[in-house]
Amino acid sequence: MNAGRVLAIARRIAEGVRRDRRSLGLVLVVPILVLALLGWVIRGQSSLSTRLGVAHGAGPAETAAASAITGLARAAGDQVVDVGADEASARAALRADQADVAIVLPADLAQAARGGQVDLLVITPGISPGDDGARLAALQTVLVDGLRQLATLPTSGGGPPPSVQLHHATVYGSPDADLLDAFAPALIGFFGFFFVFILTGISFLRERVGGTLERLLATPVRRSEIVAGYSLGFGLFAALQVVIILAFALASLSVPALGPLPPFTIGLGISNAGSPLLAFLMILLMAVGSVNLAIFLSTFARTELQVVQFIPVVIVPQALLAGIFWSIDALPGPLQPLARLMPLTYAIDGLRQVLIKGAGLEAGAVQLDLAVLVALALGLVVLAASTIRREIA
Repeated sequence: MNAGRVLAIARRIAEGVRRDRRSLGLVLVVPILVLALLGWVIRGQSSLSTRLGVAHGAGPAETAAASAITGLARAAGDQVVDVGADEASARAALRADQADVAIVLPADLAQAARGGQVDLLVITPGISPGDDGARLAALQTVLVDGLRQLATLPTSGGGPPPSVQLHHATVYGSPDADLLDAFAPALIGFFGFFFVFILTGISFLRERVGGTLERLLATPVRRSEIVAGYSLGFGLFAALQVVIILAFALASLSVPALGPLPPFTIGLGISNAGSPLLAFLMILLMAVGSVNLAIFLSTFARTELQVVQFIPVVIVPQALLAGIFWSIDALPGPLQPLARLMPLTYAIDGLRQVLIKGAGLEAGAVQLDLAVLVALALGLVVLAASTIRREIA
């Protein structure tokens, strides 16, 4: 190996990167910006407001325990709401969006205490694992102190206080759902957006570099027609990609043993409470917006590497702000309007409404998400067309 030739090649690469300001920005500036955004999101989060209800009977022990828990909740700044007297009424209050967390006390708390164990049920909606986890974490002090007071209930023989078992349940979602089922809508939306963006950005750049776009602009075809045609063409492949992602995520095909191969399963088999067709429509609208966003941004790139450089600028912020891991309401104030401008925000919310909650087109939240996704897709079409006009002017 000749050290001189190796150094010459390395010098050529270094000079090329030095002359490419976007590559230098990717190396030197973008990591700092992404880390700063991540730190701002994590450290600047505000506590979610929690509407807490305690379902309990009319006995003195139940009333005293409920009073102790609600008193601690009010002291912690939470709102206390009425969720009825049993688990059924508590679940009904959560379905009606009248509460965020419901605690269900045993029907006969004193008898349970004499038995040596008190089972306490905590119910959350289950639509957003991040929101549920944040609220339960914020209520940790309330629950711990409340459990301590429950554990001091007298037993029949004056023996040791009863043990308290805490059980968590959700209103929506399958009883056998795991963590993947809970995060599936967010992951499906994110990967659909990400892969469509990369496919369209690189493909459209090749159209420009190859001269195809310039030849089209020399014809009587309008720029809006060019953008619409490209959107439709890339949209067909985006639709195919969405079908593959959704089918693999929701379906599960068991394959028996084949010769030396053991049996295996194709697909994730994620629990689905709503209409897969409505979920497909939601992701498709988001993908159309992703197509037009990629067309718009690719006009500022000259190489495929520069298209890839848009990933930490466009994809990573949406992953942090669109509600995948943290609730939008818990983000720092200046970031919340930015999050509500992102297509992925409404796609994830809509997919959670459909796949976990089982909502249909009659639901107001689903209608709002669909309307915003349509508006964003159309707005990005106009933006992409105006960008092409500026480029060839």
